[in-house]
Amino acid sequence: QVQLVESGGGLVQPGGSLRLSCAASGSIFSIYTMGWYRQAPGKQRELVAYITSGGTTNYADSRQGRFTISRDNAKNTVYLQMNSLKPEDTAVYYCNAHLVAGSRYDFWGQGTQVTVSS
Repeated sequence: QVQLVESGGGLVQPGGSLRLSCAASGSIFSIYTMGWYRQAPGKQRELVAYITSGGTTNYADSRQGRFTISRDNAKNTVYLQMNSLKPEDTAVYYCNAHLVAGSRYDFWGQGTQVTVSS
């Protein structure tokens, strides 16, 4: 089991920045692929970015260049730095821990609201 707690969301003006954090506990953090997803009202949850246990990153196309995912295994934390935010980035952002080891394991945080508005 992995427990995930997101923080860092809030209200920001267009063009502004936020850094989301996701603190993990309960298992060996470093072996998990960690991801950020988001869900806007009336829309499906979508991938924002993920980072593997080896540090390889992958971004949804529209976020490439504006968002940066990183992880600190010593602190059991994954981050999402979001720059040049747009109103369409408004959503609840969720942290995910993913592992395939015989079976597939997925754990989710409770989400943090990001609102981009003037």
